[in-house]
Amino acid sequence: MNKPDYIIIEPADEYHGKRDRFLSSHALADFRRCPELFHKKENGDIIDEDRPAYVIGRAAHSLILEGRDKFDAEYIVGEPVNPNTGKPYGKNTQAYQNWLEAQDKAVISPVDFEFIQRLQTAVQLHNAAAGLLWDGIAEGVVRAEYCGVPCQIRMDFFHESNGIIDLKTCDNLDYFEADARRFQYVYQAAFYRAVLREASGRNHPFYLIAVEKHEPFRCGVWRMSDESLDLAKAENTAAVGRLQKCRAENLWPTGYEEIRIIDI
Repeated sequence: MNKPDYIIIEPADEYHGKRDRFLSSHALADFRRCPELFHKKENGDIIDEDRPAYVIGRAAHSLILEGRDKFDAEYIVGEPVNPNTGKPYGKNTQAYQNWLEAQDKAVISPVDFEFIQRLQTAVQLHNAAAGLLWDGIAEGVVRAEYCGVPCQIRMDFFHESNGIIDLKTCDNLDYFEADARRFQYVYQAAFYRAVLREASGRNHPFYLIAVEKHEPFRCGVWRMSDESLDLAKAENTAAVGRLQKCRAENLWPTGYEEIRIIDI
């Protein structure tokens, strides 16, 4: 499909570098959980840790959603080998660190790359998932004013007919629906759809593709119901209203200021 004018293509670092000017679904989730947490992250007092698992997750998204050429442009697969033993150097050795510093791309080990390829194969062999990812735009950015606040989203994948497609990994597909509730994916979905509507003028469907991180690497596809999205949108709208009030008063509660009752 041709790229709509309202979709921006930009590097991830550039997108995340604008978090101080544009509200994201992740930031709004922090606010719903704890306004003080949101405020400290916004001020830079708390920095999100970039764990190794996150690097592998981003690499998996790149390979599955954008293809091998894009993956190779951003990542290198390899590791230094000890010529005396024929085995890879340990990651805590100086030889490994020296090799790592010489690379100009993010490094994915051969073992991790094999794992990512298993995820890719699982998605490709699922008819519905492959159909949703057959044509569209990966990692498209949209910026628009929502509830009077400048907002931004970065969609895993988008097609004007299929809508927004978000790729998730999980430990067990049998419990993915419970995971979706626990991690409150519906609020992310509602935020994405609302911001996209402001830019495009219409609502779009929202799909989740989930793939297991272990054998048998099962893949499944879910569509968020319109009713769930509308309910979550109402809660997001209320949260944005509270955020504007906190900013106006410069008061950032934890949410636990009052005595609560435990009734067992």
